Amino acid sequence: MSANAQTEVIKDLSMLKQKEMIARNYDAITSAPETGQKVASTFVPGNLNELINSFGMLNNLPEINAINNGMRKQSGAMIMDAERSGHSEDVCTYVKADIGMMSKGNIAPNGKPMPAPDLLLLSYTGCFTFMKWFELLRKEYNCETVMLQVPYTGDGVVTDNMRDFVVKQLKEEVIPTLERVSGNKFDIDRLRENLARSAKAEDDLVWVLDSAKKVRSPIDAYFGGVYYIGPIFTAFRGTQDAIEYYQLLRAEIEKRMEAGLGPITPEGDMGEEKYRLVVEGPPNWTSFREFWKMFYDEGAVVVSSTYTKVGGVYDQGFRHDPENPLESLADYCLGCYTNRNMPSRVDMIENYMNDFQADGLLINSIKSCNSFSAGQLMMMNEIEKRTGKPGAFIETDLVDPRYFSAANVKNRLESYFQMVDQKRQSSRQF
Repeated sequence: MSANAQTEVIKDLSMLKQKEMIARNYDAITSAPETGQKVASTFVPGNLNELINSFGMLNNLPEINAINNGMRKQSGAMIMDAERSGHSEDVCTYVKADIGMMSKGNIAPNGKPMPAPDLLLLSYTGCFTFMKWFELLRKEYNCETVMLQVPYTGDGVVTDNMRDFVVKQLKEEVIPTLERVSGNKFDIDRLRENLARSAKAEDDLVWVLDSAKKVRSPIDAYFGGVYYIGPIFTAFRGTQDAIEYYQLLRAEIEKRMEAGLGPITPEGDMGEEKYRLVVEGPPNWTSFREFWKMFYDEGAVVVSSTYTKVGGVYDQGFRHDPENPLESLADYCLGCYTNRNMPSRVDMIENYMNDFQADGLLINSIKSCNSFSAGQLMMMNEIEKRTGKPGAFIETDLVDPRYFSAANVKNRLESYFQMVDQKRQSSRQF
């Protein structure tokens, strides 16, 4: 069997559905100058997709473009172009990949140029880099810009004052700007319909993520999980497409559970499940498959991850609520993982360790992402203390291939799995 044929064999209907959705969205964005549709650029954490969509606007996400370029091995040259123009090596590589993408014609994955956005919409949810990124984009595009200031939950609690502050901005700043840019009046009933569709898709996503509580897990909640979260974290939340995607995905996972199968990998069904891990931090995108292979070759499956909560912590009970539309959008932004304090993140990870019967915590520390990396060693030490399970620390980057050392990562992982084995043996003796 050829490699291409093998790839086709493991393409489930949900994968094909998502691929078609993404292609159609890029076609719509790159065709906007001809169709007259307005385009908003925004970020994944705290994105207001249901609201943007209610005005008939398209949603383009810069960090998703950077991820796509990373997985297609194109981000390295873009980052170097950005550094040659004066951007520091320490700047988030998503930013540099985006700036470098502009210098190379701003070409979308479909081979067509991206149009300049009609609106930059920033929902600030704990990542200061997003603010500086949008300052750069505003200089580049000279378009309308609006910022939704989301208070950081430093005390780990969302208060009524925080929620009211966000809702007030939605009413007085964000919605009037969307009306002006789109040329359409705000339709709260259309927003309610979008939010109802979001909640339905979110239910199925949470079911899929919770399926990893089963031993053996039918999914990988980190490497496989980045595909599962795609539609709900990006331009499709609130659409019928998202509902259909998650219905397909859930049905496929149900069949895997019934058959006693483990996760699907790029090389087919995963073999024996030897290690169950919780992972903190984003993945490396430039060597994504090589990185993943280091895990499934060792029989390691990630049963839960914090990265798959960066666009919404639905597994903690939040759902978009059509009965309270603006308050619901505010609660969504306030509750994003990057907007939570360190104690809240540690509590989440501890619960994942226990609920998913994990053997240990692995941290992938991202060189250029302070939003995730700050405090990670403290988090690892605290989880080890609370659970008695071993932690490990590896270092890569988002989309800069210069900071992925395959040999170093592989050695660290192999040493870590030996540590897990030793911990198991010592536990059996007592």
